[in-house]
Parts: sequence; structure tokens; C-alpha cells
Amino acid sequence: MLRASAVCEKAGVPSSTLVCEGFLRQAAAASVGLGMPNIPVARVPGHTNVQTKEELRRNILDVTVNHVIENLTRVPAAATRQDEPSARDIVYEGGFDAVNQFFYENEWSDGLPIVPPTRQKIEAFLRCTGRAADESLGILLPDSRAASIWSIAVNGVMAGCRPEYMPLLVALVEAMADPHYGIEHSGNTPGGETLIILNGPIIKELGFNYTQGVMRDGFLPNTSIGRFWRLYLRNVAGFVLHKNDKATYGNTWRVVVAENEEVLTQIGWQSLGVDMGHAAGQNTVTIARYTGGNVIVSVSGGVREQILPYIADAVVRQISWQLMFAVGQGMGKLRPLVLLTPILAETIAKAGLSKADLKQYLFEHARLPASQFERILRDWTLKPTWDLAAEARLGKIPGIYHESDDPDRMVPLVWKPDDYMIAVTGDPLRNNAYVFAHNGLRGYPVSKPVRLPKDWDRRLAVLRAST
Repeated sequence: MLRASAVCEKAGVPSSTLVCEGFLRQAAAASVGLGMPNIPVARVPGHTNVQTKEELRRNILDVTVNHVIENLTRVPAAATRQDEPSARDIVYEGGFDAVNQFFYENEWSDGLPIVPPTRQKIEAFLRCTGRAADESLGILLPDSRAASIWSIAVNGVMAGCRPEYMPLLVALVEAMADPHYGIEHSGNTPGGETLIILNGPIIKELGFNYTQGVMRDGFLPNTSIGRFWRLYLRNVAGFVLHKNDKATYGNTWRVVVAENEEVLTQIGWQSLGVDMGHAAGQNTVTIARYTGGNVIVSVSGGVREQILPYIADAVVRQISWQLMFAVGQGMGKLRPLVLLTPILAETIAKAGLSKADLKQYLFEHARLPASQFERILRDWTLKPTWDLAAEARLGKIPGIYHESDDPDRMVPLVWKPDDYMIAVTGDPLRNNAYVFAHNGLRGYPVSKPVRLPKDWDRRLAVLRAST
């Protein structure tokens, strides 16, 4: 509502945005990003969802109404805004420890030591891209800063990346700036975190881990690029804890997950990058936000008798309130992700199933009783859209959600088979899987090509010769 309030205030119309007590600091930070640090807000004590009707009435009448009246009848105090340093300003000079302390005090680090972004190091990153340093890839909410190539290099240095990772970092920020991804939701209370999935020859060229321990830190490209993502969200987009980042619990940044394309070729499955619309063999990054995940161990037995039912059951168990992104907010925007180890993918492929067949199986078998689906939306997440029969009759959701009036009829978690995302990675000889719960339109999957400079091989050779 702050954005609507900002429009009103700029038009000369007084406004008052109602803000629950726990979101006041976020409202103040978001107002700065909107260019209006003095947007009037009215405090709503506590949290409305856990108050009785009488408690809510008393809080609104005794506290909130008075704030609203004051906001609509008094001129707001003059706004003040602290100027930020320019892109190429030298913000500090000193030793490693002193620089890190300065960055930490200014909330420019994630609490771990950063690599001081000296001009020399920044320029080394810029030499690994054909893009102009001042080029902007978009304006990132909530702080409304430009996502410049220069700022990408700065944060890449800080995260401990190597200069040759720069084309990947640029592609990631292009994905971050894509409106379909929904960066403005990165600080929402479920605290989802983005997973980056990499495809293409660059996996081997730059030494990414794509086998055992693929989601563990320890390999420089996987780890540092994952850290870069969170630093860029903090320093450019403006998601800082206790301000614009309102994660209730939160997750830390995730390392980059690279697919095992050798196995994909052997079994005849296409990569996730191809699923997302890119040509086979193209270097791509795919991002999506997930609120959590769960490893599924010892997936054994016959493919159709045990393996597929086990995976489908795991998908159902991972999804709860996220159903609101299938029916309700976003309508059809739920995209669950399943990671399969190579030996599992090989076993499924040997049984004659393609990736499309696996998606179809999950669509047909990862289901809930309609009554349970509706209860999650109606009683547990308090969503106004929950009646599957009514929504299907109106044509708002597919007819498969209302094939009968039987409350025990089984309905799918997603609208169509291709809504499932599947990637093959991890320990080649372990029969495990991993299921991620997707955050819907608040972190919708977006994929971008990694564009290498025309003389990439020469630049890379020069860089490696100098180190």
C-alpha cells in the first residue's frame, strides 16, 4: 500500500497507510526507496491474525484511528535523506580488517569477511565482459537503485568471485531485474531464498561442482556466486535485515547448483535450460525462490512400483500453504522443483520414461483430496479464494479441479505437468532426491542466457596467464 500512498502524496492527496507494528521499520525503509521518506503511516498494534475481534476493535479505535486522523490533517515533517556515495567514490582507505569493519558498520557485508573492492580488482572483472561499466540492467526495488555493470563487478569482488565469473553475474542480475521474477518480494516473511541452477559448457570450463555435495559450500564458483546473489540483494536492491528484509526465520544464500549434462545426454533428457526455452548446449542461469526443501533418501525398488510413488508422495508432503500460488494469489504460478541424482534419473530412463513422462506422473499422482486442498486455503491460510468448484465454474482454474462434487476427489498441486521443474545433479551413485517448495509469483522461475564476449577465449587466456 505504500506505493499507492506515494502516488497519492505526489498528487497532493493526503494518505495514511495502515501498518502492523512488526512492519514499521520495513515501511520506513521502503518509503526511502520510493523517494518519499516521510510517507504517513498509522500503526496497527500487534498482529491482526492472532487477535480476537474485540482486541482488534480496541486497538484500531484507541491507536490506529488517531494516527489516521493525524496523518490526514497535518502536513508531514520535512523529509531528510542521506546522500549515498557515487559509484566510483573511494569510500575508505585502510587495511583488510579496517575495511571489513567499515563495510560491516555500514551494512554492506553479510557478516563474513569481504574482499575489499579496489579499483584494480573491479577493472579486472570489467575486462571479462563486453558491457559498458555504466550500463544499467534495470531499476531494482525496494531501494530503486540502478543495476549497473559496475555495481555487479563491485559486489562480485566482495563475494570472493573470480573475474571470469563476470558473464554469469551479469546474467544473474538480468534475471533478478526481470519483472516476472518479482524481486520486490525478496523480503517477505516466509523468508524464501533463491536457488541458481546452471547449464551449459561453462560448468566444466569454470570448474563448477555438479556431483557429490553439489549444494554444499567448498567449490569456489558455486560458493562465491551464490554469496554474490545475496550481497547484491543487500547492497543494490536494498534487502537488509530488520529493514526491508522481513524474513521471519530466513535462509542463508544457497550455492549454485550445476546440472550433470553428461548424464542428461546419455539418457536422452533435456536440461533445465532447454526446458526454460533455451537452445541445447547454451550457457544459461535459471533462478527461482524456495521457502525450503527436503532430501528424500534411499529411493529404491521398481520404478513404477516404488520409486515414482515415493517421489510423488515427497512432493505432496513438501507443499502446504504454497497452494495459494496454484489457486488464489498468482493463479497457476506454483513451480515445484525436484532434483534427481544421476543414478535415479538413469534408472527412471531405463524403465522407458522421459522427463516429460516423469512430469506427467507427478501431475497425475502428486495430489490432495479436494477437501484438504480447500481447507489449507480457507482455514489455515485464510485466503478469500478457496472454493474449487466455484473457481472452476467461473473458468479461473482448470476444470480438472472440479470433475465431480466428491470432497475426496484427488486434485493436482499444479495446473499442468510442465509446471514441475526437474534437474539432474548430485552424487552420481546415491539414490536420493530433493524436493523444493516454491514461493510462487514471489520468486517466479526466470532463465537468462550467459552472454560471453566475442573474444572470450583470448580474455580468459590472458586472465589465467596473469594469475
